[in-house]
Amino acid sequence: MNYSQNSSSTGFSMTSTPMVVSAVLFGAGAMLGIAGLILGSTTMMSAARQWFRGLDVPPSEAMRHKWGQTKAATMAGAQAWQAADGIQMPSSSRG
Repeated sequence: MNYSQNSSSTGFSMTSTPMVVSAVLFGAGAMLGIAGLILGSTTMMSAARQWFRGLDVPPSEAMRHKWGQTKAATMAGAQAWQAADGIQMPSSSRG
């Protein structure tokens, strides 16, 4: 019996060239993806800055205004719901 192993008869064999090419293509694709991500992020940041500059009121003031609208709408909804059930809200919790 001959116990020497021959790579062609014992199993897995492949050439390294396609693996090297695939690694290079994968790396190039990853670099293109990262470049696209950076370009897209930069464009979005620039557009957001221009939008903020064009606002009539600062973002913090706009948020205060929207928060006040949200509170008023929530309170109105709660009052309407309770009025439909016949429950009156105490006057101290309004506003």
